[in-house]
Amino acid sequence: MRQSILFSKTQREFPKRETFINAKLLIRAGFIDKLSAGIYTFLPLGFLVLKKIEKIIREEMEKIGGQEILMPALHPKENWEVTGRWEEMKEIFKLKAGKKEFALGPTHEEIITPLVKKFIKSYRDLPLYIFQIQDKFRNEKRVKSGLLRGREFLMKDLYSFHATKEDLDRYYQKVISAYFRIFERVGIKEKTYLTFASGGTFSKFSHEFQTECPAGEDTIFVCKNCNQAINKEIKNDVKSCPNCNGNSFEKKKSIEVGNIFKLGEKFSRPFNLTFLDKDGTKKFVQMGCYGIGLGRLMGTVVEVFHDQKGIIWPKEVSPFQVHLIFVGKKEVKEISEKLYNELIKEKIEVLYDDREKSPGEKFVDCDLIGIPLRMLVSEKTLRENCVEFKERKTGKIKLVKIQRAKDFIKKYYAQ
Repeated sequence: MRQSILFSKTQREFPKRETFINAKLLIRAGFIDKLSAGIYTFLPLGFLVLKKIEKIIREEMEKIGGQEILMPALHPKENWEVTGRWEEMKEIFKLKAGKKEFALGPTHEEIITPLVKKFIKSYRDLPLYIFQIQDKFRNEKRVKSGLLRGREFLMKDLYSFHATKEDLDRYYQKVISAYFRIFERVGIKEKTYLTFASGGTFSKFSHEFQTECPAGEDTIFVCKNCNQAINKEIKNDVKSCPNCNGNSFEKKKSIEVGNIFKLGEKFSRPFNLTFLDKDGTKKFVQMGCYGIGLGRLMGTVVEVFHDQKGIIWPKEVSPFQVHLIFVGKKEVKEISEKLYNELIKEKIEVLYDDREKSPGEKFVDCDLIGIPLRMLVSEKTLRENCVEFKERKTGKIKLVKIQRAKDFIKKYYAQ
């Protein structure tokens, strides 16, 4: 991608009235545009990051047997009346089409349960794992956190269906492992804790995944013995660690990046989702649900990985692998053009700053955008028949022969 034709542009100043760093940096660097409080457009750079995150999540869901579908975002009122949540859930956006009422889907239990009822008849149809990546709509009252809390947001929700509680328990552990693989790939695993939270249906707790961050809206208490975390909401009810019985905790600010619930029969009973078991008896299906907000995950990555100059993208979610910059006159630009075309042929993702800007402006934008590798071509590097690579994360600089540049990039991303 040539930066001269990139739709979005960087801004010189941080946006006014934004307090969270993810909103400040993503708007200023040209990744997102704010339409209204809690509603954002993902511009080309931001959409590339979002698709990288989506790819990671999709791959990990498929590894644990998930089959992807896409459910409607527009929900009939009657589905929500079955569970009583039409009146109970205050965050629902409601609208009318003639005499018929609808909700803009804040979640999809009321849609997935009657859907799978059409296909589950006996124990032979179980277990079943269905997921989607879909827009959600919630009438949130507090939307000052950038991508961390929105009124419209993209979410992965996985639903599992089981014949027994024991099978649900086994799959629940598989999802926990898959979530940690996702967080490892996006770069935040070391700062992310499996956290006991309220909201369990037939178990005492549900679980959240909380990422340590000073700007976090949540507070967790982390067991100093086993690293198990407990959400502040239930800390008064838990005197010792539910995992190891330890009683020494460290208080941390955090951001919720995922949640998982054992729903049990909470939704299968009102929708009469049953199956015929091996012994010929009719039983209710056991359900679980597992969510990750893609935009929230993107915002969390920025909150965790940035400095005073801008964003520092982890490798797997960076919009491009390398940011190519030239500083100099005609000969330098000609060689940069050649290098750009060679990188494209090698299927290396490259953002090429071909703009006629000052070196200072280019360097500032490069640090702001935060691609892991900067590749500089200048009269000084060409005297050595080299290009200069600078790692955004560490600031380390290395001169590499021009003919070995593409191999250097590939090796860097293979590490």
